[in-house]
Amino acid sequence: MAGEHPELDKLQADYKAAVENWIAAIRKEEALASVNHTVAEVDSWEQAHFEEDELRSVVKDAKAKYEDALREEFFGF
Repeated sequence: MAGEHPELDKLQADYKAAVENWIAAIRKEEALASVNHTVAEVDSWEQAHFEEDELRSVVKDAKAKYEDALREEFFGF
């Protein structure tokens, strides 16, 4: 089916890329949470959480755009 709907293919690829970036941010946050912490490491851990949360928002936005395009393409709304 790839190629039949280039706009949907792009939105799907954007969504998948956003998910992969989010997964990397989750793993970074988890790695920081899995060691003994100094004050500096706690700050890094907290920053990693903010980055993860921001990327989660990017994923949700990409997902919504992809879902909306699918609904429009296949259901007309």
